[in-house]
This record gives sequence, structure tokens and C-alpha cells, in this order.
Amino acid sequence: MALTDADVQKQIKHMMGFIEQEAREKVEEIDAKAEEEFNIEKGRLVQTHRVKIMGYYEKKEKQIEQHKKVQMSNLLNQARLKVLKARDDMITDLLNEARQRLAEIAKDTASYSTLLEGLVLQGFYQLLEPKVTIRCRQQDVEMVQVRLINKIIPIYKEAVKRNIVVKIDLERFLPSGICGGVEVYNDNGKIKVSNTLENRLELIAQQMMPEIRVDLFGANPNRKFTD
Repeated sequence: MALTDADVQKQIKHMMGFIEQEAREKVEEIDAKAEEEFNIEKGRLVQTHRVKIMGYYEKKEKQIEQHKKVQMSNLLNQARLKVLKARDDMITDLLNEARQRLAEIAKDTASYSTLLEGLVLQGFYQLLEPKVTIRCRQQDVEMVQVRLINKIIPIYKEAVKRNIVVKIDLERFLPSGICGGVEVYNDNGKIKVSNTLENRLELIAQQMMPEIRVDLFGANPNRKFTD
């Protein structure tokens, strides 16, 4: 039995409805898949950028921490240097005051005469030469001559059991501006014992510097040995 036009139109309409339904479902499936892939990619990108941002700020935090450590180290070093300079200045002032007081020693003739005797004798004992030359301040020449004849030479001869020829240099004197003391030379002048008061102060200051630092600033807990 032949299909009428109405039947054909009905079948065509039915087929078109089916095709449209299938197309809508396909579109929905594609949209859903696209949405899923979009969300996955978005999540991946977000995570990637989150990791980058966290890495960036971690790096910045480490740089800031390192900068703080460097600054703190610099500040500590500057503070230490200031303390060391203040201590050195204090010791320098102390030594300068001691040098000023040296000038007072020669004003006490009796004490200074005894001191000169010891300084000359020490020079003799250090050289142990048969001939020596003494150089002193011009104002001390007479005092040295008297002490040589009366005490120094006899004491030396008795101690070492040998003779000694002593000459006082009357052409080249020690500067009158120094606090006192003597220089003792061997016969050819190549060996010298410097026993000026200034030189003795320097030697004593070097030898006693560890004790001076402890007395002024206390013991250093970081130092196992003293020099």
C-alpha cells in the first residue's frame, strides 16, 4: 500500500526530530567534555602558577633572610671594631700618661741616679764586651761618670770577674727632650743596648699588655692563650 504524502511528511518529521535530539545530545556531550577539559587545564595552570608564585616568594624570603644575616653580621663587626678602637684608644691614653710621668723620674736626683746605675749595668751584662761606649743626655754625663767610677764598674768587675773599658760619648748625646736613660754600644758600635726610659716603657708595655687588657677589660672568654 503506497504511502501518502502525509505519511511521508510524518516519517520525515520523525527522523528530523530524532536527528535533532541526537545532535543536541552530542552537543551536550561535547560541551560537558570541553567543560571538563577546561576545568582540568584551569586546575593545572592554577597549580603551576601557584607553585611558581610560592617558589618566587620562598626565594624572596630566603634572600631577605640572607640580607638580614649579612646586615646583622656587618653591624656586629662594626660594633666590634668600635669596641676594639675604644679599647686601643684607652690603652694609648694610658701609655701616653705613663710617658708623661716618666719625665718626673729624672727630677728626683737620688732615685734617678740609682736607676741610671741599673740601666748601665744591665747594658754591660747584655753585651759582656771588654770595651763599651755609653751615650746619654748631656745633662746626665756627670751623674753617669760619678756612678761609673764609684759603683758601676766595680760591681760589674766583681760579678763577671773581668775588666771593662768604658767610654762616654761626648760628641753625640741622646736628645735632651727624652726622659732619660742610656744607650750602650760595643767597641765598633754595631751592637746596641737601648735602655732609655722610653724604650724600657715600650718593652714593659709589650710584655704586660695581656695583663693590662685583663685588668682594664676583663678576661676574654674566647681566648685560650695570652700573648
